[in-house]
Amino acid sequence: MRQTIDAAAFQQMVIHAAAAIRAEKQRINDLNVFPVPDGDTGTNMSLSIGAAAAEMKKQSFDTVGKAAQATASALLRGARGNSGVILSLLFRGFAKAIKERETMDGRDLAIALDFGVAAAYKAVMKPAEGTILTVSRLAAARAAGAAREDNCFEAVLEAAIQEGQLALADTVNQNPVLKKAGVVDAGGAGFLLILQGMLNEVRGEEMPADEEPAQAEKADFGAIPAEDITFAFDTVFIVRKPSPNVNLEPFRTYLNGIGDSLVIGEDDETFKVHVHTDIPGAALTESQKYGTLELAKIENMRSQADALAAGQTAQSTDDLEAIEEELESGESGHKVAAPEKAVGFLAICAGDGLAAVFRDLGCDAVVSGGQTMNPSTESILAGIDQVPAETVFVLPNNGNIIMAAQQCQGLTEKNVVVIPSKTVPQGITAMMN
Repeated sequence: MRQTIDAAAFQQMVIHAAAAIRAEKQRINDLNVFPVPDGDTGTNMSLSIGAAAAEMKKQSFDTVGKAAQATASALLRGARGNSGVILSLLFRGFAKAIKERETMDGRDLAIALDFGVAAAYKAVMKPAEGTILTVSRLAAARAAGAAREDNCFEAVLEAAIQEGQLALADTVNQNPVLKKAGVVDAGGAGFLLILQGMLNEVRGEEMPADEEPAQAEKADFGAIPAEDITFAFDTVFIVRKPSPNVNLEPFRTYLNGIGDSLVIGEDDETFKVHVHTDIPGAALTESQKYGTLELAKIENMRSQADALAAGQTAQSTDDLEAIEEELESGESGHKVAAPEKAVGFLAICAGDGLAAVFRDLGCDAVVSGGQTMNPSTESILAGIDQVPAETVFVLPNNGNIIMAAQQCQGLTEKNVVVIPSKTVPQGITAMMN
């Protein structure tokens, strides 16, 4: 067994870990129901550790401490979603523990894992059991015991993973959301994949290809209704600090007052925020009191949950580039109807019967959609462009569809006015008036 590792070995371990979770990211996505069922934990963790792997490929380091510091820094900047930010915090604490080390043995590893757990728990506003936090904590505790028995890097990492697997299996009993969906925690599973990838590198095993393995376990996304999601928008952003000693506690208190699932990771130059909130704009505006906003990502988790419950793929900001290219190339699959009148109407509803009602009331076009089957912005845009009018009034008829409809404003040459109807009766009343 390998007693110690150096910087070069650590760099290859990070690269191998990124490949390991990338190969199984969809399996992790299929477990993702907590804290919200948006099916992106595998993708987020893969992209997060992938940023660190890319950094490890760029340069070499003369000590394991410097390699770990570079890994933590790249992870923080590349972290996506709640799971990605927590992963970056685990590595941030890990890196602090071995900052001055040239090589790392089993005892160093155990201390580093413990530091990582402490950093993650400190940054998470309301730690929940049955999550990646639980798995990492119990794995670190076993590593400490293993290091006392045998100060061997490989043996300690193996023991930590074995204990982590036991902890992961028990998450379904600790978290009622996981129990309802019949799965273990996605973040914990992703974390163990990363540790296993690192161990496999130490053992000299071949790096996995990108092909997805057969799926063994998948969450019942339909068991977790979108209405159970307290706050709609998954909001992640990076702010550059004006100085290393910025006090973020007032900002942490503010964010906790407007949302949940709050995690803040930081280094000397930047801090990264993950929060679920209904007012992402307010969070971004407040952040500018503490530095310069650099990057932001906002996704509607209720729409993602609805798509997953309907057996569809949850759309995310990662799809934006392809959507923009499609819109710019004019290949979106629909033509724009020439205006034959000043004003037209588009309604969104489910079923032929309701569609007939809206057409009888004067709607020029109807897009199919409603609760648990929210249409995409592209689908609504296609409906708008079918209406032969200069100005098109859109009736979403569902609170989860209003924002998607509003995104069509500016994407077509027509003037789009969204009437914020939240129910079909409200839409019918609007048409009658």
